[in-house]
Amino acid sequence: MTDEGTGPIDLSPFIKAYDVRGLVGSQLTDDVVRALGAAFADEVGTPGSSVVVGHDMRDSSPGFVEAFSRGVVARGVDVVSIGLCSTDETYFASGRLDLPAAMFTASHNPATYNGIKFSRAGAQGISFDTGLESIRDRATRYLENGIDAVETPGVVGERDVLADYAGYLRELVDLRGIRPLKVVVDAGNGMGGLTVPAVLGGSAGLPELPLDIVPLYFELDGTFPNHEANPLDPANIVDLQRAVVEHGADLGLAFDGDADRCFVVDERGEAVTPSAIAAIVALRSIARAKSLGDDEVVVLHNLITSRFVPETIESAGAVAVRTRVGHSLIKDEMASTGAVFGGEHSAHYYFKEFWGADNGMLAAMHTLAELGSNDETMSALSARFTPYSASGEINSTVTDVSAAYARIVDAFASTAEFDELDGLTVTGTRLADGPFWWFNVRPSNTEPLLRLNVEAETSTEMTRVRDAVLELIRR
Repeated sequence: MTDEGTGPIDLSPFIKAYDVRGLVGSQLTDDVVRALGAAFADEVGTPGSSVVVGHDMRDSSPGFVEAFSRGVVARGVDVVSIGLCSTDETYFASGRLDLPAAMFTASHNPATYNGIKFSRAGAQGISFDTGLESIRDRATRYLENGIDAVETPGVVGERDVLADYAGYLRELVDLRGIRPLKVVVDAGNGMGGLTVPAVLGGSAGLPELPLDIVPLYFELDGTFPNHEANPLDPANIVDLQRAVVEHGADLGLAFDGDADRCFVVDERGEAVTPSAIAAIVALRSIARAKSLGDDEVVVLHNLITSRFVPETIESAGAVAVRTRVGHSLIKDEMASTGAVFGGEHSAHYYFKEFWGADNGMLAAMHTLAELGSNDETMSALSARFTPYSASGEINSTVTDVSAAYARIVDAFASTAEFDELDGLTVTGTRLADGPFWWFNVRPSNTEPLLRLNVEAETSTEMTRVRDAVLELIRR
């Protein structure tokens, strides 16, 4: 049996390097999603096997799950539907059940978007180079020619994994013995509104922890009525910063829409750089690995994290491995190196004990455990792990990236070294008494932008380098 095709369509504009992300209605439709379901089943399954499917709180997500599941079962593969969940909950289900998984979410993007994050069994990532291109091409053929339905279709079943997920995270980070902490949590109307009460509270039937949680925007609402669920934009953590000060809280946590990233605010309402969190969690992960007898500990960091991150890793007797930016790439590196932890400056944090996948909640729990183990304030803890001055990511519209690169190379050829692991990284040739500095420029995958990150030993040097590079980029 063959379903009738809908004619030619180009899926390339919304099937990205690491996931599917597009506009609902014009790019992502039920027909497209059903074809992607059939294509995913072909890529990761065989008739009689199963895949996990979960979704966030966006209005379009339940309908897309239904359409996707129709495509999967048409190819003879069963669906284990875990319903409303965070992205890292699907990684948990994929790892614990050893099944491929698909998560419907557009993460921090506005309500007009939706998307799919794919995993192979064991929460292993699927990027364009490791299966997503094949999924796209199969889905295109199914849209043009119809889906070949097998004689015995798969079935759809349901499974609730939230309590098991919460219990597993509590096994990895024990918060029972920490000092009492007051924590403001901004879920941004995203999936943190479901997972935070389960993991850090008692909604999943687990014992209460010494945490006084002050909730902000825990109501699941895919229209994001309060602010975009993108804590990377400083405008979206203003409410959290204000609430932390007003409530006299020890710290604040902000989750993005699908709750796989977590950002931290100190007791003064100041944002804590994700590089500091990466260094803090790296130390804890290294100590745990060594306590279990691992003498050759590896920790990953992407190339735009602070220089202090690899310095911290190496000072703890572990090996620091520098990687490109991107969650599927880092998951592959986690597997190939056996790393115990990986940190990105975008607040994605990866754990060997979580099948090498990223988990913002687990990073938040490590932060709470570290803060709660002594009387130090979050601002003091953060300051110890933020000794250098950074620009943050600065975006510039650039139509000719090659020309911008050429200007930069010409300007810094006599004073710096270059590498092209990911974009262009320029490291100053340090004088005996001069401060260090480095910067990275990377083109966006989806927009005509160059992204600049600068770090230096002093704020004066950072400002000098930042302004010089921006002038070259925007000339």
